Amino acid sequence: MSDFKNVTVVREANIYFDGGVTSRTVLFDDGSKKTLGIMLPGVYEFNTGKPELMEIASGQLEVLLPGSTEWKPVKGGESFNVPANSVFKMKVKSVADYCCSFLE
Repeated sequence: MSDFKNVTVVREANIYFDGGVTSRTVLFDDGSKKTLGIMLPGVYEFNTGKPELMEIASGQLEVLLPGSTEWKPVKGGESFNVPANSVFKMKVKSVADYCCSFLE
């Protein structure tokens, strides 16, 4: 899906890691939530309470998912899932455009 219809966008940006990762929150009528953002090159560690689907629209990165000892390469057009209540790491190699869906 390249666009969203009938949504509310939270004006204030989510800014993490001194601006290395930024996003905007998109709220849907059904109560679901996504964030759309940009990650600059760097290494980042995230915590999540809910399961997530991370869709990478462009850029290149590697992800270290919970329970794994190997970094997995991910590029534009690919995605990965993150389990609830977990920590995961990303090594962003080039500016990455992403959509994070918070799943129930």
